[in-house]
Amino acid sequence: MNEVSPIPSVRERLVARLALIGADPHDDEDTRASKALLVLISVLILPVSLLWAALYLAFGSPVGWVPLGYFVVLLASIVVFSRTRNFDQFLYVGQVAILFAPTLSMVPLGGFLDSGGVGLWGILAPLGALVFSDVRAAARWYVAYVVVFLGSGLAGELLGGVSPAVPLWFTSTMLALNVTVGGTIVFTLLAVFASQRRDALAALREEQSRSESLLLNILPRSIADRLKAQTQTIADQFSSASILFADVVDFTPLAERLPPAEVVGVLDHLFTHFDVLAERYELEKIKTIGDCYMVAAGVPSPRPDHAHALALMALDMQAAMHSADEVGQLGLELRVGINSGPVIAGVIGRKRFLYDLWGDAVNTASRMESHGTSGRIQITRATKELLEDEFVCEPRGTIPIKGKGEIEAWYLVSRRATKRRNQWAGSS
Repeated sequence: MNEVSPIPSVRERLVARLALIGADPHDDEDTRASKALLVLISVLILPVSLLWAALYLAFGSPVGWVPLGYFVVLLASIVVFSRTRNFDQFLYVGQVAILFAPTLSMVPLGGFLDSGGVGLWGILAPLGALVFSDVRAAARWYVAYVVVFLGSGLAGELLGGVSPAVPLWFTSTMLALNVTVGGTIVFTLLAVFASQRRDALAALREEQSRSESLLLNILPRSIADRLKAQTQTIADQFSSASILFADVVDFTPLAERLPPAEVVGVLDHLFTHFDVLAERYELEKIKTIGDCYMVAAGVPSPRPDHAHALALMALDMQAAMHSADEVGQLGLELRVGINSGPVIAGVIGRKRFLYDLWGDAVNTASRMESHGTSGRIQITRATKELLEDEFVCEPRGTIPIKGKGEIEAWYLVSRRATKRRNQWAGSS
């Protein structure tokens, strides 16, 4: 069943139409909102000024020509703005008009009280600068308002009002209207200003959260925190850690037969599953290099069970390749190599940060993978000695490694069943 869009109300259609006045397709969201608000405020003031002029002229007071002139200026500025789209000019004309028209009217009306508080409308000039410009400009407009307001009020008190004077009840009524209607517009401006500030802060927090999330996708949290707190090079020495390299066997000829999107999709699906495993065992994914996946344990936070945790992930990675789920259905094989030993870890780069590992232990782990066997997990003696009490390790013998000669290697087969039974018994 199709949903029926709600029919916009007359007010909503009017606001939408007013928002088109002076609109520019190249305006950003903030500029469009500022233009729409200023036009709306100006249009709301138009009937107020016209009513103000009509009432004073009805009593025969020549002061009524002042708001009538203000009406003409404001209407003309809206028309010009609709054609030029010059927001700064539109704002400036509106500020000058609202600053002088009400305040100077206090002189012929006889001062502060006899004018019915009409000079209060001048406060919209500095408030407009506060909402649509900046605090410094608003301060200058506020000083101008205070000077003009006090000067016009005192001049009216000293010179007295022009003849004929309006009735006292009318002055009291105008005072009430000027305070309530003017106060409503002032409140609207401040409410919009507060709302824009809240929205800006919310957008800033959202942007900071997004940046934080992106940074944590690149760097470990502890390293990201250090990077934000200091500018010097981040480099650490770890006396004992374990490193795993996993490579997809014969992926290059497979990639040549597949469309680019499918190649990326296969790797994304596989490595996303590995990311889940790394998070489950609280390991640190270092990077991917083509179809090779690198993960480490014991960095950047040292842990005594680094080899144990990495072995569990390696077994889960191999098991996933033959499972009944989507990863197993990819029909891929892994060659995995693990080594343990001291490493150096740090952050390199400035535009694209990279947390990486260096040292002979890292190079040997890479050789364990490249000289390994499809579908098997090959480990060094250093790793085997850390795992043999809890895991089944099958000796492979010695293998030639470029630059290192003959190295003993083992295959990590499984976790010892007796260890599992002891753990189950201890948890029951």
